[in-house]
Amino acid sequence: MEEKGQLKRTVIDTTAGLIAGGISRTVTSPLDVIKIRFQVQLEPTTSWALVRRNLSEPSKYTGMFQATRDIFREEGLRGFWRGNVPALLMVMPYTAIQFTVLHKLKTFAAGSSKTEDHIHLSPYLSYVSGALAGCAATVGSYPFDLLRTLLASQGEPKVYPNMRSALVEIVKNRGFRGLYAGLSPTLVEIIPYAGLQFGTYDTFKRWTMAWNRYRSFNINPHGREDGLSSFQLFLCGIAAGTCAKLVCHPLDVVKKRFQVEGLQRHPRYGKPVEHRAYSNMYDALRRILQMEGWAGLYKGIVPSTVKAAPAGAVTFVAYEYTSDWLESRLT
Repeated sequence: MEEKGQLKRTVIDTTAGLIAGGISRTVTSPLDVIKIRFQVQLEPTTSWALVRRNLSEPSKYTGMFQATRDIFREEGLRGFWRGNVPALLMVMPYTAIQFTVLHKLKTFAAGSSKTEDHIHLSPYLSYVSGALAGCAATVGSYPFDLLRTLLASQGEPKVYPNMRSALVEIVKNRGFRGLYAGLSPTLVEIIPYAGLQFGTYDTFKRWTMAWNRYRSFNINPHGREDGLSSFQLFLCGIAAGTCAKLVCHPLDVVKKRFQVEGLQRHPRYGKPVEHRAYSNMYDALRRILQMEGWAGLYKGIVPSTVKAAPAGAVTFVAYEYTSDWLESRLT
């Protein structure tokens, strides 16, 4: 009976994670495309930086609104969803693995598979569970993340017409190990990112529940109301996603550089990242800092932060509601 309950819980977590990940990725794809274009651009991404560094060569993208306008003019609306197929193939198993592993770890730590018991776990266990779940999900879905970056970073004319051609080019130039280029900085990034995202989400939920209890007690001393509304879950998701992204963004830039290094890119989008431009993660951080300054490590931070808030919120709200709906249907 217990095994049947665990299997049902795994099905609920996996399915809810798949749906939540797919919805979140599709909704926020335009911001992700702009972010990737900024991150792989070696030239400055602001007009101010061009003037300050006295550079004569123009940059393709020099601001979020300018990038939005140019992508729409040159590629149409479809340009904002470039690479969305591998993105969905990446994010759906990623989110499914992440939430499934997360629930297993929390069940082990709490000694109970009930979600309501997990809210009482210490913040440290929430952080560790989130980090380990993020690592497992990253390894399981990484090749699709790489393909997503490659397709989203190209504009018009296309260098890679579809996912298959990009895959063939990567394997031909780098071998099968090339499908995991940039995995090291990704894992180093995902540990604090996933830990912060899930840890702060649980913390914000706990604070909000305490606030609800305080409010309900003032209104009715004999009543107790600590449930969270969909809007409160949304705000907790926004706060969690934003905190995690601000801390971990430089490692995301490094990851993107490793993913596209040595691969073709149309000259109108600036210089390509040369093959073996960086020997390792620390060398990449040092070189970017040396050549592009601190601003180089935070290229794409504006669309990334704008995206992180709704992405985190949509993912958590969609997961919570889908999970509750599936649980009610399967019981």
